[in-house]
Amino acid sequence: MHNDLTFFTNEPGATLLDRFNKTLKHVQFFDVLVGYFRTSGFYNLYEALEGVEKIRILVGLNIDRQTYEIIETCRSQNELYFESHKNTRDNFSRALVNEMDNSEDNHEVEIGVKRFMEFLSSGKMEIKAYPSANIHAKVYISRFTPDQLDYGRVITGSSNFSESGLSDNYEFNVELKNSADVEFALKKFEALWRDAVDISQEYVETINCNTWLNDSISPYEIYLKFLYEYLKEDLNMDEEVESYLPQGFMELKYQKQAVVSARKILDAHNGVFLADVVGLGKTYISAF
Repeated sequence: MHNDLTFFTNEPGATLLDRFNKTLKHVQFFDVLVGYFRTSGFYNLYEALEGVEKIRILVGLNIDRQTYEIIETCRSQNELYFESHKNTRDNFSRALVNEMDNSEDNHEVEIGVKRFMEFLSSGKMEIKAYPSANIHAKVYISRFTPDQLDYGRVITGSSNFSESGLSDNYEFNVELKNSADVEFALKKFEALWRDAVDISQEYVETINCNTWLNDSISPYEIYLKFLYEYLKEDLNMDEEVESYLPQGFMELKYQKQAVVSARKILDAHNGVFLADVVGLGKTYISAF
């Protein structure tokens, strides 16, 4: 479809992702204010952001009830300021872990996330969360390099900074090109930015310590993780079984575990094979 580059609905030829890929190469400063941030939005844009001098991302969190109550108390008493900021960081970390657990396990995602962390570590990018309000705005402020004719652009509408918001979902966004609109949006952004909580370090630490992008995981640890995931249902099963052994028979732990495992198979398939090498107690196991 044809588009005058004013409205972006994510229909073919009118995606917000396409617009940013085209305009960001001329941008010096890029500010993002969104209700929800997803790393998928970044790894779709990181190549276009390489030439941007400074990137600031401000997110309003989808907070749980407990965090909300802490924030409300902080507003009235101003005594739990530190605690509210701590919970904001913790809440962001939990959301990030959940996102990465459900992300595609591919090279593109890995490269995008690593570039994101490099941008944070170098100071090229900062990310903050606003703890004292449930921000639902979606505003993207671009300021061009001095050699450009225009001061900048503001895109606002329904798209969050995520793959869905930039390209997949049907959205409705409009681009404002008047410098007065850019200045107005920037002024509001700066006011919110001053009171927000820096979560740049939390992002890097969470990715490095709590997600599959941890480069320090050894092959042995991967092997242990594989065993746990494969056997966790059996490991966490209730091992309390009623025994029918004659008096004086030893109740060995590995035999009781075999009984629990056999019972699980029986329940699922109405039959089970009990097979092991000589001397490990198949007769005893079947007597439980």
